[in-house]
Amino acid sequence: MTQTILRIDSSARTNGSITRNLTDAYIKTRQAAGDVNLITRDLSGGLPFVTEDWVGANFTPEEDRTEAQKSILSTSDTLIEELKAADEIVIGLPIYNFGMPAVLKAWIDQVARARVTFKYTENGPVGLLKGKRATILLASGGTEAGSAVDFALPHLKHVLGFIGIHDVTVFSADQMMMASEEKLDTVKRNVVAHAA
Repeated sequence: MTQTILRIDSSARTNGSITRNLTDAYIKTRQAAGDVNLITRDLSGGLPFVTEDWVGANFTPEEDRTEAQKSILSTSDTLIEELKAADEIVIGLPIYNFGMPAVLKAWIDQVARARVTFKYTENGPVGLLKGKRATILLASGGTEAGSAVDFALPHLKHVLGFIGIHDVTVFSADQMMMASEEKLDTVKRNVVAHAA
């Protein structure tokens, strides 16, 4: 059975990026293990930020949106369709200055949409993207993953859960400025073993 994987790269670096290296290894192993339909979304070129016009378009009922409003939401619609199509989301998460890259936050803002990827109920918000799993491949120079100063991983995991994706696996190549190449090799082996 074909599995659809959405690969999301957010590192500003296209060469020498640890997250891209780990994501490459994961995807290649998954492709070798079975039939995979791959959707690739490289965020390094940037995404539009949410603006007042975007908010206005988003809260206008779909049937009442003008052509201009539809155009404003077109990037968001495309990114959400990629998420909906995926069985698994594989996200490269570098930590910059204790948080995620701004472009990954911009992606979150484009895909976390009320009535589309989550809804509010009398019992609180409910995620609408059920039955999916996510794999996060994290890298940092000095920040310890999961520590009190890691504002990237908890944020990303919370948002994924908020839109309905609760099956999340994390691999951390953290504190690499203080680590040996052996640590990266070990993380990579674990990533490949998980993907196989």
